[in-house]
Amino acid sequence: MKYGYGRCSTNETKQDITRQERELKEHGAELVILEFEHGDAAHKKELEKLLDTVRAGDEIITLEVSRLARSTKQLCDIIELAERKQIKLVIANSITVDCTDGNMDAMTKAFLQIAGVFAELELSMIRSRVKSGMENARAKGKAIGRPRTARESIPEAFYKYLPLYQAQKINKTDFANISGLSRPSVNKYLSVIGE
Repeated sequence: MKYGYGRCSTNETKQDITRQERELKEHGAELVILEFEHGDAAHKKELEKLLDTVRAGDEIITLEVSRLARSTKQLCDIIELAERKQIKLVIANSITVDCTDGNMDAMTKAFLQIAGVFAELELSMIRSRVKSGMENARAKGKAIGRPRTARESIPEAFYKYLPLYQAQKINKTDFANISGLSRPSVNKYLSVIGE
């Protein structure tokens, strides 16, 4: 079986994962597994399920080393699992790690580990730049983070259905659905108005 694995760090409203899905299918993935989780998160539920599912001879295709892991240790664990389970890891248009015979070429293994080091380095550099930018903004007196929500900025749809919620004719989930808002937004707006 040829599995595709795609991952984005945030969520579907902030990042479009469909490009990864399309490209994984173009590279031969029969079943594509997608998830929204940070690259160096200790647990990536969908990836862990996939690694438990694969059997000898199966193939996992991903678009970049950093999609599998942004931690060198996590990547090394995946490489060891590939050897143990005798699977093939394909980094599209880059490197194929074929362990279907139970062995891995030493040069290929080293190259993949080096790629993992660069993925981890890239993440560290991004975090450092973000932290530096935030400190610079604070030093200039700028507010960091999202602005507080004012009553005036709450959408009309919320106020339209608020009486139904207050009369207990609908619950929060229904409130969110009929007003076209997310449940966290409904909670936030209720908090702002003091409900």
